[in-house]
Amino acid sequence: MTTTHSASTLADSAWIDEDLAAVAELARNFFAKEVTPHQQRFAKQGFPDRDTYRTLGELGLSGMSIPTEYGGGGGTFAHDAVLFHEQVMAGDHSLQLGVHSGIVPHYLNAYGTDEQKSRWLPRLTSGEWVGAIAMTEPGTGSDLQSITTRAVRDGDDYLVTGAKTFISNGYNCDLVIIAAKTDTALGAKGVSLIVAEVDNNTPGFTRGRIFDKVGQKGQDTTELFFDGVRVPAENLLGPTEGAGFVQLMQQLPQERLICGVAAVAAIERAVALTAEYAKSRTMFGKTLFDLQNTRFELAECATIARVSRTFLDDCIVKHLRGELDVATAAMAKYWLTDQQCSVIDRCVQLFGGYGYILEYPIAQMYADARIQRIYAGSNEVMKELISRTL
Repeated sequence: MTTTHSASTLADSAWIDEDLAAVAELARNFFAKEVTPHQQRFAKQGFPDRDTYRTLGELGLSGMSIPTEYGGGGGTFAHDAVLFHEQVMAGDHSLQLGVHSGIVPHYLNAYGTDEQKSRWLPRLTSGEWVGAIAMTEPGTGSDLQSITTRAVRDGDDYLVTGAKTFISNGYNCDLVIIAAKTDTALGAKGVSLIVAEVDNNTPGFTRGRIFDKVGQKGQDTTELFFDGVRVPAENLLGPTEGAGFVQLMQQLPQERLICGVAAVAAIERAVALTAEYAKSRTMFGKTLFDLQNTRFELAECATIARVSRTFLDDCIVKHLRGELDVATAAMAKYWLTDQQCSVIDRCVQLFGGYGYILEYPIAQMYADARIQRIYAGSNEVMKELISRTL
């Protein structure tokens, strides 16, 4: 099956300009050349090649919304959104760019000192390093104030002890932002973010297994274990201890918007692939598209795609103006990912038996989609956040 060209869906968005259209084309070519030919191998080994991140950096596609003085492109979230859109259109999930480029650098840029930003950001934007953020624990998911990982001050260092799980880029990461308790008596106010530079020889640091997931198999999702890992106290993110929970809450709306970008791209890709298939597949002497049920199903899915795109574009414009609030970001994350799973499921049904065969992209999309309703805060938690504003 062919991979659908993505230019038309983005071209209709009010926030797209010539510069962003050029970024889209560059990203499209990157995925076609550097990622798509290797997808099966990435899935088999459970992680992407590190050189792929370096190539991304060489093309200027990594950290596009980070200031130029720290090695970034000096652009906005719109540049990142175009990259994430093209990644989905290429059928790739092996490079967790939402985390590496859309989340981790923005914590450093927002809360780091000039020295910290100068030390860490160029290595991330160049692809020399891969970034991760360690929030979730075996016993703590969306309830971040209940984390148990400890960071105990020991002279000029913190000793970090605890276990993290479901960490995207965990196998490849060189830099990890750790959410830890610097004061266990203060609840949410005792959470701090500490940045660790790690490799496989870091004392006390261990990478656990790469999880065998339902989908997104080429993306390294792992456990991380910290047993008295010594991290310089100067690697605390922010001016004082205890700011971590607020920092997380401030950055999570962008993370949830990234989920929305991926969801809408997936919806649009699913509709296009299915329409193409329905017009070529014959049944009872007609094409599948000639059957009224098929046309009606695709008409409904295309309408959902249009409404989803309109809502997402509005959220992106608000975010670019600094006006995207927590509740609206939660709405986008929960509703768009719900629609992603629903539309893809309906498209699988139209593919019939072929929709269950992984040779067809729609089957892989079905497997890849389900986690969207869980990570970055489950959709149930999103509804709770929304309800607090009513």
